[in-house]
Amino acid sequence: MSTNQCGNAQDAFYATGNIVPLPLIVRAEGIWMYDDVGRAYIDASSGPVVSNLGHGNARVIDAMATQARRLDFAYSRVSRHQSNIDLTHRISELAGPGYERVCLASGGSEAIEIAIKFLRQYVVAKHQLDKKRIITLSPSYHGGTIATLAITGDDTLDPFIDGFAMKSDRIPAPFQYRLPDGQTRQNYRLACAQALEDKILEIGAENILTFIVEPIGGLATGALVLSEDYVNRIRKICTQYGVYLIYDEVMCGTGRAGRFLASHAWPDARADVVVLAKGLGSGYTPLGAVMVPGTMADELAELTGFNFSHTYNANPISCATGIAVLEEYDRLNLIEAAAERGKSLKARLETLATKYPCMGDVRGAGLMMAVELVQNPDTKATFPASYPPTEHVRIFGLKHGLLLYSRRTAGGRYGDWFMVAPPLTITEDECDELVDRLDATLNDFSNAACTHLAEVIN
Repeated sequence: MSTNQCGNAQDAFYATGNIVPLPLIVRAEGIWMYDDVGRAYIDASSGPVVSNLGHGNARVIDAMATQARRLDFAYSRVSRHQSNIDLTHRISELAGPGYERVCLASGGSEAIEIAIKFLRQYVVAKHQLDKKRIITLSPSYHGGTIATLAITGDDTLDPFIDGFAMKSDRIPAPFQYRLPDGQTRQNYRLACAQALEDKILEIGAENILTFIVEPIGGLATGALVLSEDYVNRIRKICTQYGVYLIYDEVMCGTGRAGRFLASHAWPDARADVVVLAKGLGSGYTPLGAVMVPGTMADELAELTGFNFSHTYNANPISCATGIAVLEEYDRLNLIEAAAERGKSLKARLETLATKYPCMGDVRGAGLMMAVELVQNPDTKATFPASYPPTEHVRIFGLKHGLLLYSRRTAGGRYGDWFMVAPPLTITEDECDELVDRLDATLNDFSNAACTHLAEVIN
């Protein structure tokens, strides 16, 4: 099927209002993807911020093939294998003290569920049966299974979830771009932290299992970076009331933000449990990880053990892939590169924002950034529903050879943004090329938006 055709099984399954067919990608190398008619695209958002290592890495591919020839499958509940041992040991080393035990999963949603199940089984084993409520931010995103959608902070999902799954209790995300009247950035984020304590007191600490938060938000908040004073406060609150803190680093972890864990930026606010995925397999294989303290895992092992698993937990080929990915991180110094390249790319984006008023905010850390699109930079007004900006910027991006991951959160109530999160292997010259293509994209977007808004007014 060519790029200009649609209607296959995949297109029919995912009903969409897209007016431009998705390109049919046939090969990829580095930061580049190529469609069936020879067009080249920069993978500007690493898909859904997953392809940290870039495409076509020969060492990773060779490691996958070698493992497949030696041992293709072993079920983790009935046997052990060396790749599992080696990968979990390396993850624990990189994560540091407090994360001595690692459970592997086949993706982020599954890993989030494992983290919750681990904590739930832990408190049940200690006869704290009422601890079952979960607190998350609004907005937030924690996965695509029924359970993780239910704890995702997006009230547009309520008609789907209500009466069908146990929703999380929600508190406001500490946005720093749009603030309530009379609030400073610091006052507002500390008020958002106080909302956690207020929610705990409202529900009762004895009823709450965990508070789950992304250190750097994904598409739900457009790379919102939590501040040190905020995380220190929520850590103190969770400790005070016996609520377990989970950092969801599915997207921002594994070096994306310039540290192996984004939360390594806050040594005094370590979580009880951390979840990784996306960059750990870097798109070469579905892979996630849940990291917990050795003391907790060992105590649970003595009480009941952890009684849940999935078929592909610690799959040998996926484990070998994860080992090879982390070896490439070391060989290519990608975590350091993400920190340095991220600074220079962010500076380029901020310069571009002086040219395009629609770029209301540029935020993020390392090579995990987002651009917030606004109709008016002074009022920070979002675009009307008649002109969905994230869909239009995606389409103009295709025209100029950019694959962009974008979202209008809750119908634009929280904002509209797209992720700028290329593979960590991107070079300075490739950063220049990305910005040039984004310049052309935003030029077309701005002109089209002005035309549309003028027609609406008239």
